[in-house]
Amino acid sequence: MKPLGIIDLTLIFPHPSQCVRIKVEFVVMDNCTSNHFILGNDYLSIYGIDISNQKDRYFTIGDNKRQKFGFLNNKKQITVIKNEEKIPEKDLFISEQLKEAEFNQDLTEKMKEKLIDLLFKYKNAFATDKEPLGAIIGHEVDIILNLEKPYPPLLRRPAYPASPRAREALEVHIKELMDLGVLRKVGHNEQVEVTTPVIITWHNGKSRMVGDFRALNTYTIPEGYPIPRIPETLTRLSQAKFITAMDSLKGFHQNVLTDNAKRLLRIIVHCGIFEYLRIPFVIKNAPFHYQRMMNTIFPEELSEGWVIIYIDDIIACSETWENHLTRLERVVQKIVQVNMKISLKKCHFAYGELKALGHVVSGLSLGIDKNEVAAVLLKPMPQTKKEMKSFLGFSGYYRQHIKDFAKIGKSLYKLCDQQTVYEMTEERVKAYEELKNSLSNSPFLLIPDWKLLFKLYLDACGEGLGAALHQTQIINDKPVEGPICFISRQIKPTEARYEASQMECLCLVHMLRWQIAIQEYRGNITIVHKSGNIHKNVDGLSRWALANTPENLAWVPQEEHHIEGICVTEIGTEFFNQVKESYKIDKNCHILSQLLMEDCKDPALSSKLDKIWKRAFDEGRFHLLDGNLHHRTKHKCVMALTESTLINTSLHECHNSVAAGHLSEDRTLERVKSYSWWPNWKKGVSEYFQTCDRFQKANRATGKRFGMMIQIHKPKSPWEIAHMDWVTALPPGGDRSYNACLVLVDRYRKTPMFLPFHKDDTAMDTAIMIWNKVISHTCLFQNTISDRDPKFTSALWTNLHNLFGTKLAFSTAYHPQTDGLAERMIQTLEDMIRIFCVYELDFKDYDGFTHDWCTLRPPLELEYQTSIHSSTGKTPAMLKKVGIQDFLMITSKRT
Repeated sequence: MKPLGIIDLTLIFPHPSQCVRIKVEFVVMDNCTSNHFILGNDYLSIYGIDISNQKDRYFTIGDNKRQKFGFLNNKKQITVIKNEEKIPEKDLFISEQLKEAEFNQDLTEKMKEKLIDLLFKYKNAFATDKEPLGAIIGHEVDIILNLEKPYPPLLRRPAYPASPRAREALEVHIKELMDLGVLRKVGHNEQVEVTTPVIITWHNGKSRMVGDFRALNTYTIPEGYPIPRIPETLTRLSQAKFITAMDSLKGFHQNVLTDNAKRLLRIIVHCGIFEYLRIPFVIKNAPFHYQRMMNTIFPEELSEGWVIIYIDDIIACSETWENHLTRLERVVQKIVQVNMKISLKKCHFAYGELKALGHVVSGLSLGIDKNEVAAVLLKPMPQTKKEMKSFLGFSGYYRQHIKDFAKIGKSLYKLCDQQTVYEMTEERVKAYEELKNSLSNSPFLLIPDWKLLFKLYLDACGEGLGAALHQTQIINDKPVEGPICFISRQIKPTEARYEASQMECLCLVHMLRWQIAIQEYRGNITIVHKSGNIHKNVDGLSRWALANTPENLAWVPQEEHHIEGICVTEIGTEFFNQVKESYKIDKNCHILSQLLMEDCKDPALSSKLDKIWKRAFDEGRFHLLDGNLHHRTKHKCVMALTESTLINTSLHECHNSVAAGHLSEDRTLERVKSYSWWPNWKKGVSEYFQTCDRFQKANRATGKRFGMMIQIHKPKSPWEIAHMDWVTALPPGGDRSYNACLVLVDRYRKTPMFLPFHKDDTAMDTAIMIWNKVISHTCLFQNTISDRDPKFTSALWTNLHNLFGTKLAFSTAYHPQTDGLAERMIQTLEDMIRIFCVYELDFKDYDGFTHDWCTLRPPLELEYQTSIHSSTGKTPAMLKKVGIQDFLMITSKRT
């Protein structure tokens, strides 16, 4: 021990006439825990104090030898008192019992005095040396087994062998428990049906008696009462300025057992058989029973939300001092009523911030207790799966403090699998160190304020799902945004195949389902999609940015000049308003609008409908939605039109527009069928189609060609067989003046791809373009069919396909029908381009925007993919399903 300094203290010895004050200099030593001091006789005689060491020890002061003062012996300290006088009971309570408790040092003297008066009023709630344990009233514990007598031999076992040191320790523990009233010795004439052996465990030189109740727990019917989740429970401390934490002294030992349970809880040692009168600490249902008992004792306090109970820990909080005293009185009053005893050593009264349940808690924040974490972080790296599971279990307790916990611990959790060999690879060592670093440097979390708005940040990827619940609170008169909790989980194998938008939706659904703040206070939450303005390497959907203006909820003033946003055209209501006005003129629509209203009082109006309208009405095909009349078929519900101008507008959009492509009559019929209906609509479409001058001029006769000697086999998956050919002699188009187009067609789905090229591009340019633009969307082809263009027959092209394992099939000279699918697609593409660019190289739409053939290519490709193909009966977009590429199959075919 090292001396730290010297302090002067004045000791007061009582005397009837005048107290004697003795000035003593004390040397303060480092790590000194003694509560006693010794004054020598020579030192005392200077002040006239004489001590008599007779049988009844006493001392006198000064010349008055008749006035004798005695000593009061105490285990913790020696107090000098006067024989004729007694120390007040309150002073004894303060000096002997409250000395062990901890009080907030920021309390004023009046506040502390009121608190002490309250504790003294209910002093029976606290354990003393004479009465260390309570016997809780009205909550006796019973043990029910899932078997009947006679009990199996596993429940009646002999005592375990013990060393002399262990026997000595056993005797000490049994005597201590018997003095506390927890154990009693079973008489020699009592019937014994169940005996459980005990063992002695040692830790840091201290012994502990543990009963081997594994067999009894196996046959015990589980109770399964839910234990509160600590992180969610501690959120009740929101805005609390005074927090008091109390702990029941040896809580389980205060629960009284029924007679049946006592007969089952008998232990056997070398010195006899003993019976538990209270619950031991290793019984199966002990925590569940204690939690249920505490919830039964404090139902109103728990429902009001200012009391937290976790088994034998009691935490009371409040925002004002007067309210805190009132609530604390309610708690200790009920503790006295049930005869429970609280350990003052573990009590912390009226703190603004304290350590509880492994956390550092206050009314504003929640953090990890670094003392709890330090012991785990100082341990060496786990060497077995059991040690790794223990570390992950401890880390998982604080997972809400760790960002991306699931992602970091993914490799460590896989290591604990039974089928995995335990090996700490470089990746796992890195994950272990990162998890330790996250535990030691975790941020403080804000306690949620349910009156304020929440912010939920989401992120999802192939590694897992993650979210952070944030809130902006006023701290030190400043708005501060901070995390409330971090949520994460790993994704399942089936979820790994989700696309980006589906993954984000999955993340949102999971976080809304499991976060208690969102479940119970959904009305106070704002969820904002933060677009990918910074990360430019993500998909287009994530990078779709709204204008960074104050109207946008995700507005960031600092980035206002960086993000311009994308203008999204709003859908106008002019067309729909015209449709509603047309119903007033048409007799049938006007009658149907009245019949389909909820307050229709004249069903006989249907007899006035025309025949075709009445038949459809009787079949229940009409519905009124937002004032517009809709016609329902088996799978679709489209708008009903009557006025000729509106019908012509619909036909123009379904046939003449760039998105429609001036395609054939059949495809025009399918497109009109998806948008609108009117009586005899098929006949109207046919008549309109015959009057389309551009289509009639650009259309060419096509038919089946004969003479093919070998039939191409049918593919079984998308892009298994690809047809490709060139379209040349096109006018310059696009920003690079492209004058050629490579056409690729999937034989399985009839899906086209149009790639702009230059006529002079080499085979190398073609191969690079397909590698960069095509393979990522189609995977590798197993067969490629093309003509004998030099770009396809070159050695480079052949070697590239050999590397891919793709089989090349060339058409014979002057037989383009071999590559008929590509030839037919080229004709269709040329027809669509010719229709829009027949009079000039550029085409202007209604908005005045100028298109050439290169800029028309994307909408034409989209139009073809959304049109029904005659050979499949479905649109290529409906058949879009790219599976996982079977590289092994391709390799085996190549070899």
